[in-house]
Amino acid sequence: MLPLRFGQHLIKASAVFLQTELSFALVNRKPVVPGHVLVCPVRPVARLRDLQPDEVADLFRTAQVVANLVESHFDATSLTIAVQDGPEAGQTVRHVHVHVLPRRKGDFERNDSVYEELQRHDQETEDTPSRWRSEEEMAAEASDLRRLLLLQQSP
Repeated sequence: MLPLRFGQHLIKASAVFLQTELSFALVNRKPVVPGHVLVCPVRPVARLRDLQPDEVADLFRTAQVVANLVESHFDATSLTIAVQDGPEAGQTVRHVHVHVLPRRKGDFERNDSVYEELQRHDQETEDTPSRWRSEEEMAAEASDLRRLLLLQQSP
């Protein structure tokens, strides 16, 4: 696997659990709910409008595969799938990405609080990573998801 970038971040292969020619999926260093993952285009562009049609198609096809995977693996009953497209929409990393969050009844007292939490979940600076997961935790989750994908694909 070639080195992948997510905005200004270099992504370790151990955090990536799915890669296509045009997209990749990675575990989140600071998930809002267990199983909160990201799907990104390989080409680092800031806005959805900057993607080519084949990149958009692959990004959302990959998001659909990932959504089915995390909903099943994390025993969810629903999903929140979100794109924060631009800084005023809450995008903090200048690289298009799709948030995929497995959801369960009662995971938030007020259902739409998930959007408020998404807005602030990565607002801490590099100096204060109070809720960031370790590389080992992220690698273990990515490994589990890779294994499950392989099981789903085998006849």
